[in-house]
Amino acid sequence: MAAPTRLLVRRVIQRSHRNINISAAGFSSRLACICRVSTCRCFSDSTAERSTHFGFETVPETEKAKRVYKVFENVAQKYDVMNDAMSLGIHRLWKDTLLRVMDPQPGAQLLDMAGGTGDIAFRFLKYARSQQEKRRRRAARSTQAPSWSDAAPEEVHGPGESRAVVCDVNKEMLNVGKQKADSMGTHTGLSWVVGDAEELPFDDDQFDIYTIAFGIRNVTHIEQALQEALRVLKPGGRFICLEFSKVTNPLLARIYDVYSFQAIPVLGEVIAGDWKSYQYLVESIRKFPDQEEFKEMMEDVGFCCVHYHNLTAGVVALHSGFKL
Repeated sequence: MAAPTRLLVRRVIQRSHRNINISAAGFSSRLACICRVSTCRCFSDSTAERSTHFGFETVPETEKAKRVYKVFENVAQKYDVMNDAMSLGIHRLWKDTLLRVMDPQPGAQLLDMAGGTGDIAFRFLKYARSQQEKRRRRAARSTQAPSWSDAAPEEVHGPGESRAVVCDVNKEMLNVGKQKADSMGTHTGLSWVVGDAEELPFDDDQFDIYTIAFGIRNVTHIEQALQEALRVLKPGGRFICLEFSKVTNPLLARIYDVYSFQAIPVLGEVIAGDWKSYQYLVESIRKFPDQEEFKEMMEDVGFCCVHYHNLTAGVVALHSGFKL
C-alpha cells in the first residue's frame, strides 16, 4: 500500500476511535446526569413533608393537629354558647335527631369521639335511662298477675348499665364537659378520656356505638379515624357521624355561604374574642368531603349498610354504618 494511502487509512481509524470515545463520554456524562437528577428527585420525594389543609391554608401534616388543638383550646369556654349563636339553636335539634336515629337500648356502651363538652353523651345517657325506666314499668305491670290467673309472672332480667365514654384530644374541651356534668349532677355511667381519633386508647371490639359530632373534619387523616372507629366497635356495632356537609338547595347554598363567611367570624370575635378560629371552622366545612364521597370513604374502610340523612337541606348530614 502506498504511503499516502496508509496515512489516509490511519487518519480515518483515529477519527473513528475519537468519535467513539466522544460518544461514550457523552453517553456516560448524560447517564451520570440522569442518575444525579433521579437520585435528587427520589431523595426529595422521600424526605419532602406531606401537606394537608388547615381551612383554606396548606400546611404540613405534622402542623395541622397542633393548630387544630390551639383552635379548640381557644374556643372551649365559649364553644356551647357559640354553637347556639351560629346555628340559632338548631344544633340541638340535629343532635336530638342523632339520638332518635341511634335509638340506644339499655346497656349500650357508647364512645363519643371529639365529644369534649358532652352534648351527645348527656343525651345518650338520658335516652338510655328513659328506655330502662319504661322496661321497669312494663316489668312491674307484668308481675301484677290478675286474680283469675294462676300463672306465675315471668322473671325479667334487666340489661346492664349504659355507659358513655367521652374521648377528646383537647383537654380544655374535656374540662368544660366535666364542669357541665358537675352542674347537672351527671356522673354515673360517664367517663372522660384524652385520646386521638387516629390512634384510640381502647382495645378492639369494645363499644356498641361510636359517635362523632362536628369533629371528624378536623382530623388530619379521616380514613385512619374511620379505621380506628371500626376497630373499637363490637361486631354489629354502629358508627354515626353528624357533620356539616354540602347544601343541596342552590338558593340556600348562596345564603349559607354569605352567612358563614360574613357573619360567623364576626360572632366569633364578639362572643369568643376569636375571629381566626371561627374563620378556620367555616373554611374546614368547605374542605370536608360531600355526602356521597364520605359515604364511599366509610364503605372503603369496611362499614356496611352505610347511608345518610340530610338535615336542613344538607347543611348537616348524618351518616350511619355498621361493623360486620
